[in-house]
Amino acid sequence: MEKVKFAFADGSGEDEFFVLEETMINGSTYILVTDSEDDEAECLILKDSGSQGQGESVYEIVEDETELLAVSKVFEELLEDVNIEM
Repeated sequence: MEKVKFAFADGSGEDEFFVLEETMINGSTYILVTDSEDDEAECLILKDSGSQGQGESVYEIVEDETELLAVSKVFEELLEDVNIEM
């Protein structure tokens, strides 16, 4: 698993996450990340909200329940052995 460092937009710090999978749905890029390699680790679904061609990606946590459910099902299909609980 690749570990990626994310800087907070307000400049207050940074955090590291393992990227489990990446997908594109309707022109938007989503990544599934976790802070641990444990089997029961919690994960987040992040959406790239930056402008294309900007150079750096800007990821935000997906909070809309409908969008979150739809994207989580896609990730479950891509990662056959993963069950995402909400």
